[in-house]
Amino acid sequence: MPNLNKLTLLEAFEGLRKKEFSSVELTRDCLAQIKALDDKVKAFITLDEDGAIAQAKAVDKKLKSEESLSPLAGIPVAIKDLFCTKGLRTTGASKILENYVPPFDATAVAKLRAEEAVILGKTNCDEFAMGGSTENSGFFPTHNPWDLERVPGGSSGGSAAALSSDMCIYSIGTDTGGSIREPASFCGISGLKVSYGRVSRYGVLAMTSSLDTIGPFGKNVEDIAVLLKYLAGRDPLDSTTPDIAVDDYSEAINQNIKGLKVGLPKEYFVEGMDAGVRDCVLAAAKKLEELGAEIIDINLPHTDLAVAAYYIICPCEVSSNMARYDGIKYGLSKKHSGDLLDIYLDSRAEGFGPEVKRRIMIGSYALSAGYYDAYYKKAMQIRTLVRQDFDEAYEQVDVILTPVAPAPAYKLGEKIGDPLQMYLEDVFTIPASLAGLCGLTVPAGFTSGLPVGMQILGKRFAEKTVLRVGQNYQKNTAWHKEKPKLN
Repeated sequence: MPNLNKLTLLEAFEGLRKKEFSSVELTRDCLAQIKALDDKVKAFITLDEDGAIAQAKAVDKKLKSEESLSPLAGIPVAIKDLFCTKGLRTTGASKILENYVPPFDATAVAKLRAEEAVILGKTNCDEFAMGGSTENSGFFPTHNPWDLERVPGGSSGGSAAALSSDMCIYSIGTDTGGSIREPASFCGISGLKVSYGRVSRYGVLAMTSSLDTIGPFGKNVEDIAVLLKYLAGRDPLDSTTPDIAVDDYSEAINQNIKGLKVGLPKEYFVEGMDAGVRDCVLAAAKKLEELGAEIIDINLPHTDLAVAAYYIICPCEVSSNMARYDGIKYGLSKKHSGDLLDIYLDSRAEGFGPEVKRRIMIGSYALSAGYYDAYYKKAMQIRTLVRQDFDEAYEQVDVILTPVAPAPAYKLGEKIGDPLQMYLEDVFTIPASLAGLCGLTVPAGFTSGLPVGMQILGKRFAEKTVLRVGQNYQKNTAWHKEKPKLN
């Protein structure tokens, strides 16, 4: 079978189970696609070809002996380079960790290994996840497979671009303020931001600890439902993972949505947004209505304050989390410098890129004596108001439907020189992050030849509901089957 790399997760699992092809053949097709396209797309920082083939061979042996295997066994995955991978370089897309090889696996990676997944390598991202375009990588920008002159979104742009161009069967990313949802929208694939605490963050390089979440990208919602079952759950190594039962997401997604209440917030359909994006999302709302859902207009009045609050809270936590990269314990070290302070300053000056430095400075300023109450405390109060908006909305509706971004993917270099303009790209994804909600992006159409995603937001730990809505939509549309025309 040619082009095995184009299969979905469930198609690949079915083919392996029926012995229509081997894991090695599937893995080789993904590696061949990477070799053919990654010079253009630049999705990967580190490729582990030998490790992937070795793991695929191990799974094939078990398949031959008729052992019962997980749906993830033998299936190639690409992992964002924020996840620690034992024995495999983990850089955070930063020069300060350019040669760092972790001695342990992140919990999410350990879970994938336990299911005998085939790890192809580590994908590019904005440095330490700080950015929305994957242009802030310390190594190179990633290109959007739909138009190589455009961004793939960020910060998980490498994971999204790799999946969109069929270099892997599924991929893993992180979402702090939109870093799974926006790349999924820009690259025409599905992506899930889980509720805060649903998936363990242990072993994932921290950016904003009170907002960071881990989640999957899939070629469709069915694949994401399978993946979440294996990624979710309590982890004693991460105290923010509550002891809440993991649902059977695959079973729940096939229920219909008759009578389900879908909220449309007026604050997310604003002047200046791309007309094509608006039309795609409203057309999706119409489709859900045809499938039996009830569309209800709602208000989320503090939406316009969310971006400002996020860009205080995030840098404050960044300034704390980045302190560990001091040139002493691990990573880049300029130990030829004079005294201890020189080592700190020289290592961080050379190792960190402009966006990381910017956020450290903003955060340090906002947390300093005399400014804490005016900035950080005020931002946290706004965060509470945003969360209350959602809590009140969910008394009326089951899910909320919004655009993911005000416009489709923009050109590389177009906004990188204007941080404020870049930050405003997150206007529709940040509020749900502040409230700790789950959010699913699914393809909803095209504008100017570029993919447009819609965002289905659910209550905390209501992943099965947003996945059910996304699955019903995908069963009745074909946008998720469209592919970029890369050769």
